[in-house]
Amino acid sequence: MTVSTHVLDAVSGRPAAGLRVTLARQHAAGWTTLASARTDADGRIAAFAPGLEITAGVYQLTFETEEYLAGPTFYPVVVIVFRITDPAARHHVPLLLSPYAYSTYRGS
Repeated sequence: MTVSTHVLDAVSGRPAAGLRVTLARQHAAGWTTLASARTDADGRIAAFAPGLEITAGVYQLTFETEEYLAGPTFYPVVVIVFRITDPAARHHVPLLLSPYAYSTYRGS
């Protein structure tokens, strides 16, 4: 099972290359960071930390949008929280990004 993402920059109409994204898992005491990576030239992270064991639970992806957009933005970070019920399935979480808006969905 993998968690992947694809980020598109809606202003430029291009992939958001080099954007830092962190994957964390929720526990009773809070969040535990599992991995961090930057999007490739196509705006993708195909898998966080190969070999990382993903189990059922609540996860979050944190996108460092202000760093990527190089300046003050309305959304300095975008945090997407999602639930994994089937650890054997692929979980793809795309993000469409601009300085004043964002959109996400469960991808395939």
